[in-house]
Amino acid sequence: MSPFKGQTGLKRILNATGYSLAGLTAAFQGEAAFRQLVLVNVILIPISLFLDVSRGERALLIAVCLLALIVELLNSAVEAAIDRISLDLHPLSKNAKDMGSAAQFVALSLIGVVWACILLG
Repeated sequence: MSPFKGQTGLKRILNATGYSLAGLTAAFQGEAAFRQLVLVNVILIPISLFLDVSRGERALLIAVCLLALIVELLNSAVEAAIDRISLDLHPLSKNAKDMGSAAQFVALSLIGVVWACILLG
């Protein structure tokens, strides 16, 4: 067990919720890409509610939008950790940041592919 793991039960859940909200706040305040993706979600998710598609297709349209937010949060976390370690240019740091960016590119491409497949069906 990690010495940094302290609480159990309801207290742990409440603490985790607080940490999650702090992470969302930090991402929204400090990451332009995250704010842009929130805007994309604010546009696309309501649109999906008015489309003439099945419930499963609607769930998929919404899920891929939320997935891009998840990937951006992870990408931002990797970038923050790399910057915390060192701001010096290093090939491994560049690789880590580039791979996070590539993951986000794939997630955004997935939005386009899924929405196109469902809408053009």
